[in-house]
Amino acid sequence: QMIFKLFEFTKFKIKMQIRNTSRNSILGNKIRLCDTALSKFIGLMFSKKSDTSLIFEFNHEKIVPLHMVFVFYPIDVLFLNKEKVVVELKENFKPFTFYTPKKKSKYVIELPNNTIKNTRTEIGDRISF
Repeated sequence: QMIFKLFEFTKFKIKMQIRNTSRNSILGNKIRLCDTALSKFIGLMFSKKSDTSLIFEFNHEKIVPLHMVFVFYPIDVLFLNKEKVVVELKENFKPFTFYTPKKKSKYVIELPNNTIKNTRTEIGDRISF
């Protein structure tokens, strides 16, 4: 029960859009900013599938390994450098798997599954939020 109370604490949604300015497309309208250690740790764990996107911001560019432990649905992930340019992407990141990117990133964006494909987002695209 405690973990669910912690999860509720991190459900802060903000009004902003995630846009792919290179392709003039919207990646997400419902955003949750994960900027604390707790919110980064919990991420999407124990959540229900939704159209909410998560933005993780780090102090500097670094390799950010991800896991899908206790996430029960697949997602898409964008890794952005400090200029908010896509340096790596992971489509259809499946539940209970792990992924370590090869490129360093300052921002990681977790999106609903198929967002990358549907918006034709590619490495080198500029993202704004």
